[in-house]
Amino acid sequence: MREMGNWREYQIRRLANDREAAIDYLQLTLEEYLADGDLTFFLKELRVFIASQGGVVEICKQTGINAETLSDALSNEDAPLFDLLRTILNSLECRLSIEPQARMNTILETATDSP
Repeated sequence: MREMGNWREYQIRRLANDREAAIDYLQLTLEEYLADGDLTFFLKELRVFIASQGGVVEICKQTGINAETLSDALSNEDAPLFDLLRTILNSLECRLSIEPQARMNTILETATDSP
């Protein structure tokens, strides 16, 4: 009988091979967090996304963030800044959104083009 991996490992492999699916996954995770405020769930799924994109070490190389700092932020369920931002945005009837930069650059260029 073939040994099956767990769901998290499957998700990481799947998202690693499909950038668009990974962005969609992160957007859905964010939307769920904004709807229900479950920070524990959000951080867990954010860790899955980061693992699919090369892991903490790779993200730290790309961002210049210290690996220990990033690991602490991803495991800290007392993320008052993120919750504060969520509260402020909710009060302003705004929300965060995750989109690939290439798509955002196209949207911005279209919005600023003269007729």
